[in-house]
Amino acid sequence: MARSDEIFRTIAQLAPAELAAFLAVVEHGGYRAAARATGSSPSALSHAVAGLEARLKVQMFIRTTRNVSLTEAGERFAEALRPALHHLGAALDALDDFSDQPNSIIRINASAVAAEVVMVPLIVGFLRRHPQMRIDLRSDDALIDLASGGFDCGLRLIERVPQEMVAVPVGGQQQHIVVAAPSYLHDAPPIRTPADLAAQDCIQLRLAEAARLRWDFARRGEAFSLQTEGRLVLDDARLVLAAARAGFGVGYVSRAAAAADLAAGRLVQVLAEWTPPYPGLALYYVRHRQMSAGMRAFVAFARGLA
Repeated sequence: MARSDEIFRTIAQLAPAELAAFLAVVEHGGYRAAARATGSSPSALSHAVAGLEARLKVQMFIRTTRNVSLTEAGERFAEALRPALHHLGAALDALDDFSDQPNSIIRINASAVAAEVVMVPLIVGFLRRHPQMRIDLRSDDALIDLASGGFDCGLRLIERVPQEMVAVPVGGQQQHIVVAAPSYLHDAPPIRTPADLAAQDCIQLRLAEAARLRWDFARRGEAFSLQTEGRLVLDDARLVLAAARAGFGVGYVSRAAAAADLAAGRLVQVLAEWTPPYPGLALYYVRHRQMSAGMRAFVAFARGLA
């Protein structure tokens, strides 16, 4: 018992934020990456880790101008601390199971388009049904590893969900369409088939991986992707819409994003018969990962929208 009392006194002296900061830096390989994953700042994490080292009187990291690495003491501490925190998380999840209402936080990584499409039906709808829940959503077009990024689940096009994940379709079918302003179409060469886009100023969307978005077409069993060309390259679909509204060129956007402009006549759809709907978005999560009661409620809510 004496040893247990000593351990309890030592733990009581440690700030939870210091332990969390230490593990975040370990898991993400540095202060900047850990800050991005946790929503904190590099300076705050550095201060917390320094406080931990001061309390324990042990140096945990070797710091250089370029990277951070664990000392031998830091490695041993991290290895021993991981399972303890895992069991602590399981204990908290077990308590959550006895609550009448789920009351945890769900961290979601989503593409910008996915976040916009499901914001009202899925995110807002879920929070209204479960007022004790919280959601922290980070929109990022890059495909992030959920576990290393500290996320509970992701939202992406079904075709982009890794095969080893559990995918729950949400939001129904999606559709990308080709649009342009009436003023542009008045002076531009006719657009009757996708091949006619070669003579157009096609507004380009740059993806997070630095590649440009290819335009997908399908008709009567024929499907293909086209790399269009244009003088304007943008990194946000909303900017593509803005440029198209201004009459600069032809854009390739989601129908949901362009709906208001189409209804108001600011944009016109072309090549409609070449851009049919396709399987849409999916909520996805790690197959064998233990879920909290809140996450289980979120998945159940998403399945109800399918």
